[in-house]
Amino acid sequence: MANVPERSDETIEPVVLEVPDPPVKVSLRIEDWLSVLILASLACITFANVLARYLTNNSIAWTEEISVFLLIVLTMTAGATAFVRNQHIRIEYFADGGTPGRQRTLALIVNTLVLLFFLLLAVLSARMAYDNYFWGDTTPAIGLPMWWYSVWMPVLSVAISLRIAGILRRLLRSGK
Repeated sequence: MANVPERSDETIEPVVLEVPDPPVKVSLRIEDWLSVLILASLACITFANVLARYLTNNSIAWTEEISVFLLIVLTMTAGATAFVRNQHIRIEYFADGGTPGRQRTLALIVNTLVLLFFLLLAVLSARMAYDNYFWGDTTPAIGLPMWWYSVWMPVLSVAISLRIAGILRRLLRSGK
């Protein structure tokens, strides 16, 4: 017989490193809870649609419209916290490599470009929301005014811009 080690009743607990949130004036819990509530709503809406399709062979028309809207809002709220917590998509070899001065300079450049992008997105999406309002566009499935959905893009873009401006402010004040 092969040597088989005896089973131990000891369980190995995974090590989870909790990184504290950076100091911010407006709590990140706002975006965290919004993300949780939106994800829970998406799960319920999608489950209701799947159940309806299974039982009646017809889908609920409004669920797709609401789901797309909620996915966009979820992306924006989760993106805001990802930037503040420095968990956004980046190439760590470049972002975390080199001297501290190089890392800071790169962080300043990247966050400035991201801030400009979201400010531009806020302006352009505000124009789109205004056009939706002005022309009276409605949604295809339930006929709601389209601007009810599109008005949130500039609002959330400004919120992300404020979060990124806070990052830039902290980077400039740190002087490292």
